[in-house]
Amino acid sequence: MPNDTRPKTGQEALELLKEGNTRYVDSLTNTDPCMQKRPELVNDQDPLAIILGCSDARVPVEIVFDQGLGDLFVIRVAGNVVAPSQIGSIEFAAEKFGTKLVVVLGHSHCGAVTACVEALINPEQNYTPNLQSIVDRIRPSVYNLHELATANGQDVDADELLERSISANVRMSVSQLKHGSRALEDLTNSGQLLIVGAEYDLETGKVRFLES
Repeated sequence: MPNDTRPKTGQEALELLKEGNTRYVDSLTNTDPCMQKRPELVNDQDPLAIILGCSDARVPVEIVFDQGLGDLFVIRVAGNVVAPSQIGSIEFAAEKFGTKLVVVLGHSHCGAVTACVEALINPEQNYTPNLQSIVDRIRPSVYNLHELATANGQDVDADELLERSISANVRMSVSQLKHGSRALEDLTNSGQLLIVGAEYDLETGKVRFLES
């Protein structure tokens, strides 16, 4: 959004959302196949994939994958971390709708992973308790990389550490989903569910799927 139109108060932002919803409702009568599908979704949904993604506003999942209403079951949390509520949401979709695919979607320049890297480089860094809880969930995937980077006594290349940490964090979340839930582990082992990791590049718009 251009700076000259960006809302300056919460109330202005609220008005923009109300106006946007009005435009959306008006669009429901057009011939867009996506909008014509909406009445079918009132009583049921059949998402083709479950996406555990980051809350970052620059990664709108349905747009990134060119999917429409009801196509994706999206769970978004800073740093695409795995916690009981996220696991429960994925279990619900996998069991209730029979969805066969889970994608953990990280992205370049992730603020949550950056916060974790900064906390390791600068232990004096302070975060709110709730933000710290997210950083703590990311820390195990980043800690060993940081230790290796500092083992020879040289300065840490923060950009390189961040890039590698983003991938490591995605892989850790994939592993936690595969092995941190009996329900998901059983579905995975029986071939009924595939869990994969991926990274979205903010510069190119491309999604790179990580090898298991």
